[in-house]
Amino acid sequence: MIGRLRGIVAVKQPPWLVVDVNGVGYELEAPMSTFYDLPEVGREVHLFTHYAQKEDSVALYGFLRESERRLFRDVQRVSGIGARIALAILSGVSVDEFARLVQAGDVTALTRIPGIGKKTAERIVVELRDRAGDLAGGGAAAGMPAAAGDPQADAAIALQQLGYKPAEAARMARDAAAAGDDAAAIIRKALQSALR
Repeated sequence: MIGRLRGIVAVKQPPWLVVDVNGVGYELEAPMSTFYDLPEVGREVHLFTHYAQKEDSVALYGFLRESERRLFRDVQRVSGIGARIALAILSGVSVDEFARLVQAGDVTALTRIPGIGKKTAERIVVELRDRAGDLAGGGAAAGMPAAAGDPQADAAIALQQLGYKPAEAARMARDAAAAGDDAAAIIRKALQSALR
């Protein structure tokens, strides 16, 4: 599985981009929220990725922020939503705004996103309302771009993958981090502290 890419932006043609990683061009599809903040062609970029394989196709999706990738994955768990609608959501609203709409149960606003009808919007609200706070919160690991090579941000993301909520994972990583620690050391100290 491809989880992250670092390379040079070779082509930008929404919704597609090509990132050259040591001579290999990875073609990715990305939401407009990512395109707005991409560097110019010829500049370096760090992208979180989602690899999707179906019976008849393979696709790679790119995101500048982990919170966008997480939302992309979470909304596809709702019945009737696939990658196209997930990209439309991220192209139409920010992660924080989407979370706010879901928490408020604003079906009318959700139906303004292309591809989402009233029944789909209602399903989104019902199925994601409990997790909407996690989508929006979480400090650096969820709401802002993670700095490349930032051990604390990397540790927070890893803690989320272990099942901790984003806000809790960010707090645990922040509390455990000390000058000079790498992500593994921060994770180890955070988990030891959680067990006490």
